[in-house]
Amino acid sequence: MKPPTYQYGDLKSPLLENFPHRRHVFSMKFTYYGHACFSIEAGGKTLLFDPFISPNPLAKEIDVKKVAADFILVSHGHGDHVADVIDIANRTGATVIAPYEVGTWFEGKGVKNVQAMNHGGAAKMPFGRVKLTSAIHSSSMPDGAYGGNPCGFVIETSEGNFYYSGDTALTMDMKLAGEGMKLRFAVFPIGDFFTMGIEDALKAAEFVGVNKFVGVHYDTFPPIKIDREAALQAARAAGKELLLPAIGDSVDM
Repeated sequence: MKPPTYQYGDLKSPLLENFPHRRHVFSMKFTYYGHACFSIEAGGKTLLFDPFISPNPLAKEIDVKKVAADFILVSHGHGDHVADVIDIANRTGATVIAPYEVGTWFEGKGVKNVQAMNHGGAAKMPFGRVKLTSAIHSSSMPDGAYGGNPCGFVIETSEGNFYYSGDTALTMDMKLAGEGMKLRFAVFPIGDFFTMGIEDALKAAEFVGVNKFVGVHYDTFPPIKIDREAALQAARAAGKELLLPAIGDSVDM
C-alpha cells in the first residue's frame, strides 16, 4: 500500500492529524524585532536579518543582549540595518553573511566569522543554501565607507524556501527570485519613500509567486509611517495575506 503524502505547507494534512506532535515540524518561526530586523528559525539554526534594535525607540522593549543568532544576514550598509551587527556577532559567534564590501567592512571592525559574497552567488550553509539577489537601493557604511551594492536573499531550508528582498524598489529581477523553486513566503519593505510601498510590494509578491508576505521597514521614521488597515485591506483585495506582527511577536510561517 502506498503511504499517504503531503506538501510541507499542508499543515492540515490527514497524515499530520494522525501525529499531532509533528504538526509543526515543517513550520518556520518568524520573530519581528522592528524596522527591517527579524529572525527565522529554520534548518536547525537562527537566521537574524538586518539588526537595528538598540537605536530604535519602537523596539525599546527588546533586550538586544538576549537576541539569538547563528547567522546574521545583512542586506546593505545603512545604519538602520547594521547598528547591532558587531555586538550580536561578537556575543554569539554568529557568521555574518553580506555583500562583499559590507562583509569586508565588518572584518575590518574585528568580526571573526564573515562570509562576504556577491550578487548572483550562492553558498551551501548549515541551514541549507543562501543566494544573493539584486536590489535597487543605495548603500554606505555608518562611517561613510563604500558599501557596495545592496542585495536581497533567497534562503533554502529543509522546512521550505523564502525570499527577503532587502530595501529595494520594485524590479523585474524579482521574477527570477522564485523561478524554478517554490517560495513559502517573502519579506518586503512596505514603508514607501525610501523603498517600495504596499502597492509595489503586492506586485513583488506576484513576481516571486507568493500569496503570503511579511511587511517590514515601516513606521520607524515619520516619512515611512503607514496606514496599517489600508495596507491590510489592499492585500486582501489582491488575494494576498499580509502579516504585520507587533515588535517582539513571533509567528509560525
